[in-house]
Amino acid sequence: MNKNIKNWLFVGASAVLMTACDSRLDVKPTQSIEESAALATSQDVEVTLIGAYDGLASNNLYGGAVQYSGDLLGDDAEVRFAGTFSTLDELWRKTITTTNGQTQASWLQAYSTINRANNVLASLDKVEASKRASVEGQARFIRGLVYFDLVRLWAKAWGDGDNATNLGVPLVTTPTRVVGETDNRPRATVAAVYTQVLEDLTKAETLLGDISDAGFASKNAAQAILARVYLQQGNYAAARDAANRVISSNQFALTSTFAEAFADASNESEMIFKIIITDQDGTNDMNTFFAPSTFQGRGDIRIQAKHLALYAAGDARGTFFVRASNNNFTAKFLDQYGDVPVARLAEMYLIRAEANQRLNTTIGATPLADINRIRARAGARALTTVDLNAILAERKLELAFEGHQVHDAKRLKRNIGTLVFSDNKLVVPIPQREIDTNKALVQNPGY
Repeated sequence: MNKNIKNWLFVGASAVLMTACDSRLDVKPTQSIEESAALATSQDVEVTLIGAYDGLASNNLYGGAVQYSGDLLGDDAEVRFAGTFSTLDELWRKTITTTNGQTQASWLQAYSTINRANNVLASLDKVEASKRASVEGQARFIRGLVYFDLVRLWAKAWGDGDNATNLGVPLVTTPTRVVGETDNRPRATVAAVYTQVLEDLTKAETLLGDISDAGFASKNAAQAILARVYLQQGNYAAARDAANRVISSNQFALTSTFAEAFADASNESEMIFKIIITDQDGTNDMNTFFAPSTFQGRGDIRIQAKHLALYAAGDARGTFFVRASNNNFTAKFLDQYGDVPVARLAEMYLIRAEANQRLNTTIGATPLADINRIRARAGARALTTVDLNAILAERKLELAFEGHQVHDAKRLKRNIGTLVFSDNKLVVPIPQREIDTNKALVQNPGY
């Protein structure tokens, strides 16, 4: 269990309890709290920030839904969804309905988390001067990360048409406290959402320090997500440089073995940002859906022969599966209370290698050196030469089942089964509940 985050949560909860106990006999029944009282002190704002982390950790966001949505939507017969949840089955079959309960829950959780971050950012003047930069940086990191995945799932991919006119998602950067007509925001363009994402993450990088706990935002976490954003945009120089900043910070190291990268007891050196799960708090839905019942999961997402055939003999990643009830399951998420990885060092080597290869540069290292570093950790044979296809193949093997599938297909303009990368079925529809409530919203094409 992560002691740092436990202490933060304990302090926040204790402060509330102590205040309540001190005023036990002075009770004023109320149905609401005045804004000035709700965020009146530095402690109030810091507790609200912890609430934003709690929103981020929801199983409807980075506790699982963001990751498995990317992989189910991007699957090309390498997994089979065999569960009874029609909401996830729709994602896997690319037949998502506008009333899909899971995509609606993720949308609502995303905007709830953004609103918590907005409340923090609107109350920075209440934060102690010594803490203000860190609090702002963390809130901006959270908001930037969530908006990035909102626009990737609910809008056309960057470069699929005109970013300046393609509809993204509503941009809300101020707190929403009492919902009214003014809160019926239209969808901002894809370009506008990406501009906000980059602004938040770039600012977070300047405000935050080096990593001390992968469960909290850091300069390194902001750099890692920036590298991911720039890669999605095809801005390879910026992606390379952001990934290189993470690597050259010397704050991280690959675990000795591939298996160690997915065990809480051994992966601290590799994790840049993760969602903390304990037996008291949090739900690991990657375990729920990817792990068999022998590891407390449902065993709904089963790995198929097409994927298993991608690995060469001797590659430890090709045997990092468990077999149960005549089905294969990834071994990445076997711990019910395991932390959920969001960004790890291996991805930074892969981004740097791809960007250097595309640009014919060797910033930080040659592409061959970076790829062989990843392969060596997996026990795979060292390559003597490397090209872009080899790098992209390495990325697929290393990051399988971590949420990148549909986004990589779109940025690389690759078909998913019989669907071209730009097919409307590969874009999640705006929840019908939102369309009915907010008349300023326009539904995605095809729905």
